[in-house]
Amino acid sequence: MTSVSRRGFFGLTAAGAALAATEPAPSAATAAASDLSSLTRDAQPIGTEEHGARLARVQGLMQQQKIAAFLIESGPSLEYFTGVRWHRSERTTAALIPADGRTVVVTPYFEEPSIRETLKVAADVRPWKEDESPFALLAGALREHAPGALAVEPTTRLFIVDRVSKAATSAPAVIPGDDLIRACRMHKSPHELALMQAANNVTIAALRHAHRHVEAGMTGSDILGLMVSATQALGGAHEFTLVLLNEASAFPHGSIKPQQVRAGSVILIDTGCSVHGYQSDISRSWVHGSASPRQRELWDTVKRGQELAQETAKLGVPVGTIDRTVRDFYESKGWSRDYGLPGLSHRTGHGIGMEVHEAPYLVRNDTTPLEAGMCFSDEPGLYIPGEFGIRLEDCWYMTEKGPKLFTPLARSLEEPI
Repeated sequence: MTSVSRRGFFGLTAAGAALAATEPAPSAATAAASDLSSLTRDAQPIGTEEHGARLARVQGLMQQQKIAAFLIESGPSLEYFTGVRWHRSERTTAALIPADGRTVVVTPYFEEPSIRETLKVAADVRPWKEDESPFALLAGALREHAPGALAVEPTTRLFIVDRVSKAATSAPAVIPGDDLIRACRMHKSPHELALMQAANNVTIAALRHAHRHVEAGMTGSDILGLMVSATQALGGAHEFTLVLLNEASAFPHGSIKPQQVRAGSVILIDTGCSVHGYQSDISRSWVHGSASPRQRELWDTVKRGQELAQETAKLGVPVGTIDRTVRDFYESKGWSRDYGLPGLSHRTGHGIGMEVHEAPYLVRNDTTPLEAGMCFSDEPGLYIPGEFGIRLEDCWYMTEKGPKLFTPLARSLEEPI
């Protein structure tokens, strides 16, 4: 289980309008999605061979850097290297990947059969019973290998690292494993790109469906129901949907105040799904009824910002340059500087793959050179507090010939999808 972001928190409730609500599935939304069919029947999960190649790569990097082992708690990185898809709880499930030799997976005794269902690599599964210590098992696996530093996957919880270190005969030097994760997960394989394409196909189709069915009087919860039922009917696992209406559209990740669609409403939907663990993230904004000149101007400016991001994306260019280029354009139009409001208060985009947000980031101080296989969102929104905001977002990946979009950019305010 990954941590829940503000986007995820509001998106998995009734679009931020009713914090106690769960994902709704109203009969009207379900009926509206009845004519949709799956787009993901041919999508195949990452196989054993690719998981094995990933392990070989990270072990090679560890050998070069004199790292003894890599500690990874359950979550996207554990799934990336071993195939194990598992949630986080107070009962530790984790893997120790040595620089040389078999991976060790530690999990509760009664969870072992479930863990083996998704395990895709040759590994020693060492279960622990309720009165035993998973940390002693991990420390024991660490002692079986040559001494050296213990790298830790960056989202691994501190108590696991602390207790493994204390259980070790001699406490290892603990170092961050960020660079190992970036080196492996930052560049997507053709199979990964295909799964991301499938996820984006589902999400853009679900948005098209919702756009056709939004009516005056609907709440964020109603529209969320449309998105959830459509995403599921189209073959995606719904991950999040933010529905931001009227003044709430100026809050990039939502407001708790309930809103309804009315004439002249700005409707901003930010949504994503997963297909075999790979994510989509798309946003569309439009106006219900007739748009004001101010709404139209803002929409057109954001569209141009998206286009500039694509035009700036060239091999070797620091990813932060994309953010600076869009920001320079906005500032030339009179919008606030330095991530201020009214203006673009967040980065132009983020890396995406097995997680909706992952490195590198399209923020002006990120100097990572743009390379083939990197995947990002392109979402240079503009927000006017107290009035409205516009965000258009599509995901893309870098190729040797330039950027390639998973979904076409919005055409116009009248044809946003």
